Amino acid sequence: MSSDTTSAIGPVEGAAYDVDNPAPYIEPPRKRTGRTPKSTRGNFEMAAWLFMRLSGVVLVVLVLGHLLIQLFLDGGVSKIGFAFVAGRWASPFWQVWDLLMLWLAMLHGANGLRTVINDYAERANTRLWLKGLLYTATVFTILLGTLVIFTFDPNIR
Repeated sequence: MSSDTTSAIGPVEGAAYDVDNPAPYIEPPRKRTGRTPKSTRGNFEMAAWLFMRLSGVVLVVLVLGHLLIQLFLDGGVSKIGFAFVAGRWASPFWQVWDLLMLWLAMLHGANGLRTVINDYAERANTRLWLKGLLYTATVFTILLGTLVIFTFDPNIR
């Protein structure tokens, strides 16, 4: 190839680029410019992603501990009944353990389902209704479960 500066580099989408007609400058994909809209979401998605990882690790410990204690150390499934739960929830330690499992499992699952809704619900109105139902069910379950754990009365008749 000669050192001639007028030769074309080659066609790109029907245009020939050379020294006199250079290709347009394209900003790197993640570089913010004056035209880049300000994000309205902040770091919510990053916090949700981090929550999923951390809550998953804590849930593994809580659930495996729960299963180990229930199935191996406390005599297995056959001993679980109303009296067993009443005795277990008489201790603040087990109330907090079960409360953490409830809250983390519900929030972890709701966050995962929120992501699925965002990925697969195409219309904004559909996303709004699905997430509204999800949040309502999550809050209802967390509140009802918390109420049951802390107001459980073994002397109910």
